[in-house]
Amino acid sequence: MEYSHKTINGQPIQLPVGKVVCVGRNYVDHVEELANEIPDNPLLFMKPSTSLCDVNNPISLPPETLGNCHNELEVAILMQSPLKNASQADCLNAIYGVGLALDLTLRDLQSKLKSKGLPWERAKAFDGACPMSGFVEVGELADLQSLDFSLHINQQLRQHGNTSLMIWNLASLLSQISEVFTLLPGDIVLTGTPKGVGPLHPGDQLCLSLHEHFSVNSKVLVAT
Repeated sequence: MEYSHKTINGQPIQLPVGKVVCVGRNYVDHVEELANEIPDNPLLFMKPSTSLCDVNNPISLPPETLGNCHNELEVAILMQSPLKNASQADCLNAIYGVGLALDLTLRDLQSKLKSKGLPWERAKAFDGACPMSGFVEVGELADLQSLDFSLHINQQLRQHGNTSLMIWNLASLLSQISEVFTLLPGDIVLTGTPKGVGPLHPGDQLCLSLHEHFSVNSKVLVAT
């Protein structure tokens, strides 16, 4: 089913579907759990629009021959205005709303690519690699820098984070991204994942929660 932006209540959002700009290593606890180094600047990579899918629908895992597929729960920002070399104040005014996404990652494949100094797209940008919730309009959120979010799998807490714990806050992230990639209306920015990443399995029941705002459920299907 073709992806389109929606509100958390399922209403269409009149913005085009664009690229997904992702931020790696933005939570210290996740950096430590994978034994990585904290970068001097935000670590950026992209997923194409074809990676987007509705998280309310069942999630299809890639073939098992590609190795483990890990969950990475992230706060997602939907842009409504273009940003290029933007100030932090301008960045906050360009946000339409906030949702939750899963940055699905073929961890074994990513590790092989990293060991050879190669790009990560094969592990991060495949079709369906970005299950996406609906969005809460930014005006309904009291504080973008204190958003509590979590992922439960089979009713067990897997990930829990708060945007106050990010290494680079939202305004700083968007400003720095706009110096590299022009952000356009309909683009999505994934802001990094906290600790708790791990393999998904067929039959897993997922619950993604942006606390005090919404929860959405999904199910993992067999590998395709």
